[in-house]
Amino acid sequence: MNSGFTLEKEKWNSLLVELLQDYQVYAPFLFGEQIEYAAVNESNAADVIYNRPKPASPLKTLFLPIRENLFAYNGKSKRVIIGVPSCDLSALSILDEIYLDKDYIDPTYSRNRNNTILIGTDCHSINEHCHCTTYGFKPYPEMNADLILNQEGDNIILESKTKKGDSFRDEYIHGYEHISSKDKKAVENRREAVVRELKEKNSDLPDYSKTGSLIGACEDDIWKKYSETCVSCGACSAICPTCSCFLFIERPEFEKVRSIDTCQYPGFERVAAGEDPLRPLQKRFRNRYMCKYVWKPLKFESKACTGCGRCIEACIGEINKNELFRELTQNLTVEV
Repeated sequence: MNSGFTLEKEKWNSLLVELLQDYQVYAPFLFGEQIEYAAVNESNAADVIYNRPKPASPLKTLFLPIRENLFAYNGKSKRVIIGVPSCDLSALSILDEIYLDKDYIDPTYSRNRNNTILIGTDCHSINEHCHCTTYGFKPYPEMNADLILNQEGDNIILESKTKKGDSFRDEYIHGYEHISSKDKKAVENRREAVVRELKEKNSDLPDYSKTGSLIGACEDDIWKKYSETCVSCGACSAICPTCSCFLFIERPEFEKVRSIDTCQYPGFERVAAGEDPLRPLQKRFRNRYMCKYVWKPLKFESKACTGCGRCIEACIGEINKNELFRELTQNLTVEV
């Protein structure tokens, strides 16, 4: 780990409180059985959860809130977001391509990105539906993080990855020591172990490119079968860290409201005279998969799925996309 350094956990907790003077600080906390991003304050700084796989909601919601007035300034704009897993950090790449396109830069998203310090975190374990390695991602940050955090016993290990991370360390983090070879090795060994576990667990899943080929070639029967229990709630798309559709509403007094929208809502593509290409449920259901694995790869460099598995966990109809992909793979094997 280059630029690695360690800090005692108590000093780190004190630092979190100190940061509140200059930043809004967000981190993962345990709520019942779920982990969720929430605001850090003086009373809960010691309760932040580190190195557990993914909060229930994606990082996306802190850059593209479910509902926001684009002309309302919320005061303190500088933020530090701590404990972001690799699947969420990787998802920012395609959001950046969409919202920071040189010809159509979204000013609100751009301000949020520029004013945020991202402290990523390794996953020291996996959840049932995690499959990031299937799509070429690692269970530890490789992109879009300013610093990377690991907890080893009573120490917090940090690695600076960007100039923004270096500046943050130099200004706020004092009394640290350079990472020891023992701690460095412990981090490397754990990373290798988690990667092995993920690859073994998901060895029968097709990779991102192969998934796109399978989806593009499959018949209507598979969409009918897997959409039978879909209730069009849109949870899969809303909870997805890479889905980016929104609805824009103008209200009185110059209020411009953007809210998350999804192709899984009835009426998403309804146009004048009531025409709706996605009215049939199975077509709406198929649309999401085509978008993520077929159409977006044609338009963007970044992948539209990072293997977080949230869509499986959030589905009211208990639809498991990985089961769908396994069935497509098995059907192909039988045909061959």
